[in-house]
Amino acid sequence: MQHPVRSMRAMILDRPGLPLRMADLPVPQPGNGDILIAVEACGVCRTDLHLIDGELPNPLLPVIPGHEIVGRVAAFGTGVSGFLAGQRVGVPWLGWTCGECHFCTSGHENLCGTARFTGYQINGGYAEYCVADARYCFPLSDTGDAALLAPLLCAGLIGYRALRLAGTSRRIGIYGFGAAAHIVAQVAKFQGRDFYAFTRPGDSASQAFARSLGATWAGGSDENPPARLDAALIFAPAGALVPVALRHLEKGGCVVCAGIHMSDIPAFPYSILWGERSIRSVANLTRRDGLEFLALAQQIPVRTEIQRFALADANQALTQLRRGEFQGAAVLTIRQQD
Repeated sequence: MQHPVRSMRAMILDRPGLPLRMADLPVPQPGNGDILIAVEACGVCRTDLHLIDGELPNPLLPVIPGHEIVGRVAAFGTGVSGFLAGQRVGVPWLGWTCGECHFCTSGHENLCGTARFTGYQINGGYAEYCVADARYCFPLSDTGDAALLAPLLCAGLIGYRALRLAGTSRRIGIYGFGAAAHIVAQVAKFQGRDFYAFTRPGDSASQAFARSLGATWAGGSDENPPARLDAALIFAPAGALVPVALRHLEKGGCVVCAGIHMSDIPAFPYSILWGERSIRSVANLTRRDGLEFLALAQQIPVRTEIQRFALADANQALTQLRRGEFQGAAVLTIRQQD
């Protein structure tokens, strides 16, 4: 299926350290197994800041960032089945895997050694159109506001995987109450868990936001919660929070580091790890995570708090995200639903 539009607007990162620039580009053509997507909205993720700051190795350059993509199927490459023209789909961070290695064939495709990632090694959704591997596109609800769905594609998915790795923990500490945290908090409450929100010291706005979502307790990361935690999910990219969280864990508890990049973890005494406490990381996501979480998000239903920006204002969105100037998630609104 061919698409008649020949050009599109996109925001491009030429190299780390530079602001994104607006450009007019040819609309990409879908290859074998690909879908061309007319982008409705794209979330702005902290991972995009890590890309722009040069903290992620081996990016495609120049690259169009963005990996929380919601849009409509505009054209197909060869060999694509299971999707309809005009259908709404979502595109996540994990954009391609080999499908043949030990990790791919054992349910751990998120660890594939040759995986490629949307908005990092594959051009992403800070654009009017993008191309995605059909294997890594998720069907989404055909109705509703695309911008409200966008944060589910990374913030929601990574939060869900982090919560899964916390096992059956009942008292969950959440460090860094931003886009991922405000979604996973709703999942935790739905599952009958208690969550304790840790913010930057003195951030009363984020603490109030956490309480509005049902936090059992909310305070600064320099404060002690009123109970021992069974698990801690760290979304802030600050390695210094790892020993802080360990000190609040019950025996057998787990600290889950949910970011793709984190500053160095400082030395800490073995005594706060002892007692079968553990530290682990979250790497990417699997398609199973996506299907499970998106179904659960609709069942709950998850409500995202968003700040909207035009495509041309992507740099402003990134700056405000860096400064923590809004609650929830930033989303670029690319086009209105026809």
